[in-house]
Amino acid sequence: MKFAANTVQCRTDSPLGPVVLAASDAGLAGLWFIGQRHQPEIRQWPERPQDTILQDACAQLSAYLAGRRQAFDLPLDLRSGTAFQQAVWRALLEIPFGQTTSYGALSATIGKASAVRAVGGAIGRNPLSVIVPCHRVIGAGGSLTGYAGGLARKTALLQLEAAL
Repeated sequence: MKFAANTVQCRTDSPLGPVVLAASDAGLAGLWFIGQRHQPEIRQWPERPQDTILQDACAQLSAYLAGRRQAFDLPLDLRSGTAFQQAVWRALLEIPFGQTTSYGALSATIGKASAVRAVGGAIGRNPLSVIVPCHRVIGAGGSLTGYAGGLARKTALLQLEAAL
């Protein structure tokens, strides 16, 4: 993944553990639980907790995790991914709050029905955990499979949305 040269970051605590958020001039570029899989190297990004996008993201994340918000209203910068990854991430944004879909169904949605594994890989590298709701994707039989932030967090997010 390649992030904009002007990327800045901040850290905040959440009920699901500490998170780091990243933003560029184009929008929110990242939200990772500290230590989750596929988290990029962030040491080179300056800390800018006063950044407007980061402040808005922290406030909206807090409201969502407290059950007071169902959708995010933030500019997003998805340029860190390939065209294929960006298509998958945009498809994730279409999954409604409180609903789930399968990897196969999501693959079909983007017109790549046979690319289930590749779609799963793109979902796992989603740079915007929670905001781009990859936690809403489950196994074909309803099983909770894969979540870069850990299955306990995926379960908590789905319970918050009453999707389990």
